[in-house]
Amino acid sequence: MTDTPPYLRIADELRARIVDGGVVAGERLPSISELADEYGYSGGVAQRAYGILIEENLVVAKPGAGYFVQSQEPPTFLVRHQRVGPGRGSPIRAMLAEQGVEATRRTESSTARADAAIAARLGIAVGEPVVHTGYVHLADGVPVQLTESWEPMSVTGNSLIVLPEAGPHGGIGIADRMAVIGIEVGLPVERVSARQATRQEAQKLAVQPGVVVLAVERTHYDQATGRPVETADILLLGSRWVVEYGRRPEPAGS
Repeated sequence: MTDTPPYLRIADELRARIVDGGVVAGERLPSISELADEYGYSGGVAQRAYGILIEENLVVAKPGAGYFVQSQEPPTFLVRHQRVGPGRGSPIRAMLAEQGVEATRRTESSTARADAAIAARLGIAVGEPVVHTGYVHLADGVPVQLTESWEPMSVTGNSLIVLPEAGPHGGIGIADRMAVIGIEVGLPVERVSARQATRQEAQKLAVQPGVVVLAVERTHYDQATGRPVETADILLLGSRWVVEYGRRPEPAGS
C-alpha cells in the first residue's frame, strides 16, 4: 500500500514513458478522460498529473488539441519590437513572419465603459464608452502573448475603423488604422515590468499559474494633440520573448 497521491503516481508513470523514449517530442499524450479511464481516477486527478509535467517542461498543453510531449531543445526566443513599418498589416504577424514563425490569433471585441484605471490612461471620464478588444496570439499554434486593448469611441466611434479586427481596415494595426482618420501616432509609450501570471492568464497561455511574464502597459498618442487614442495591457511569456527597443540603422544604399 502506498501513500503517494494518485496524481503523483500518474505523473511518475507518464514521466517515465517520456524519459525512456516510449513517447517522443511532439507526440500526443492520452487525453484527460483517457487517463481517467486508464487509472480509474477522476479527470481532476489526471489534470493535476499533467500540471506537474507541464511545470517540469516535459509536457505542453495546446488548447483544443490536447497534451503533447515537449521538446527538450531550448525554445527559440521571439523578439518583440515596438513598431513595424507602415503598410505591413498586423505588427505581431509581421514581427513573427520575419522570424519564420506562423502567427495566428483569437480576438473578441465589444463596447464597454471605461473604469477608473482605463479612463485615467485614456484621459477620458470614468464611464465613457470604449471599444475593448481581447487577443490571444499564437506562434506556430502555441499561445505566447495576451493583449487587452481599449480605444475611446469619441475617437473612432463614427468611423470605419471602430472595430480593430473587423471592417475594411480590420487587422492592419493601430498606426495604420489611425492614419485612416488622419491621426499619426508615432511610437507608443511603454512601461515594462515582470511578474507572475495569474491563474486566468496561465489558462489562456496553457501554462502553469505563477510562470514569469513580461507585462507591458502601452499607450498610443495622437502626435498632433498629445491625446491618448489607445491603451493596452500586453502579456508576454518570459520563457519565449525578449523585448528589443530601437532599430539599427540600415547601411546607406541598402
